[in-house]
Amino acid sequence: MLRFFIVLIAALCGSGVAAAATGPDWWSHDVGADQIAAPGPGVPIAIIDTGVDPSLPVFAGRANTTFLNDQTVTGRDEFHGTAVASVALSIYPQAALESWDASPTSQILDLSAAQGIVTAAAHCPAVINLSFGGASFDQALEDSVVYAQHRGCLIVAAAGNGGLSGSPPVYPAGYTHVLTVGATDQNDQVAMFSTSGTGIDLTAPGVSMAGSVPLSHDPSGTSTGLAGTSFAAPIVSAAAAWIWTLRPTLDASQIFALLRGTARDIAASGFDLQSGFGIVNIPAALTAPAPARDPQEPNDDIDEVKPGALFPDGQPALTSSVRPSNGIAGSLDQAEDPHDLYRVWVPPNRVVRATVISNRTAAARIWGPDTVSVAEPLAQRRRDLKGPLVRGGAKGDVAYVEVLLTGAGTSSRYILSVTASKR
Repeated sequence: MLRFFIVLIAALCGSGVAAAATGPDWWSHDVGADQIAAPGPGVPIAIIDTGVDPSLPVFAGRANTTFLNDQTVTGRDEFHGTAVASVALSIYPQAALESWDASPTSQILDLSAAQGIVTAAAHCPAVINLSFGGASFDQALEDSVVYAQHRGCLIVAAAGNGGLSGSPPVYPAGYTHVLTVGATDQNDQVAMFSTSGTGIDLTAPGVSMAGSVPLSHDPSGTSTGLAGTSFAAPIVSAAAAWIWTLRPTLDASQIFALLRGTARDIAASGFDLQSGFGIVNIPAALTAPAPARDPQEPNDDIDEVKPGALFPDGQPALTSSVRPSNGIAGSLDQAEDPHDLYRVWVPPNRVVRATVISNRTAAARIWGPDTVSVAEPLAQRRRDLKGPLVRGGAKGDVAYVEVLLTGAGTSSRYILSVTASKR
């Protein structure tokens, strides 16, 4: 069913929640963007939002700007995409910029947003910025996000502006593997309106912002006093594209981990529910060692790894008839990546076992070939869940090894071994 998104994860203009500005583009200094020269165009930033006004000076005749569909900016809130895109360019001026107008009727539609994400995913690796949100889970939108992740894109989303109303869940920020961004002010304090919770990954400036807007919204072409997580998200998207352009051998999972691991802590040491891991820090992310890869993501459930389900190719099988035993290293995160699933081959008349080395933070269990989901009902679970081993029949079959957190921690780095033996 078609559903409207609440677009305004941004517009707190003049609402009184913003502190007084301390200077033009103060946010660039806050994330270290003025400490080192930005590169030329590279990994693109794809803005899925309301339309971008191509007539404004910041966009008119600009090289490396691609409008993925027709752009409209005439509705009441249609300044939003233009402002979001201009904030991204204030951080990374030479970025390759793409824009998809997901608001053909003045409001962002989930179907159009999903189409935009799929269209942008044709250009992966890319950073896809989603500065919108709604309270309801939408399967089509999640599927498009997972598709883009499967293609190798990084998804960045605004956390939402529900901090003063109990921080209700917001989607697409609430989907797994989405880099979720809250907002801070000039004093590195989390904005009161910024949604908090276990899913917050990073923060970035989102108070007393200025951005380009259509002349129909402001005759000057600029709007000041903007506030909201909508403007924090494109700062992180621009930072991610900048870093990825200069570190092209990294994959999306490594960029995700790198941004979280190098953030500038602003609260209690480590993660907290308001600021996540801290404020995005471009210079630190450019020089820090590369994080370990988290292969085969997304691989949270059967439909993401089984060929012909969400993806024609699924994910590569970890073991096969010619390689019946194998191992792999991966990671888990309670909020962003709670399960890893691997497709394996169970040879005829053999026993396949799964073991995990993880300092007791992760464990493995095996699901049979008829499993539809690791979240299936109890009756199907009794049929499909095999435990730490599975026995092959006369012809052999496919099975699925799930690695999950044990509860001894909120994250885990693990080594999985899958072995086949006679007994």
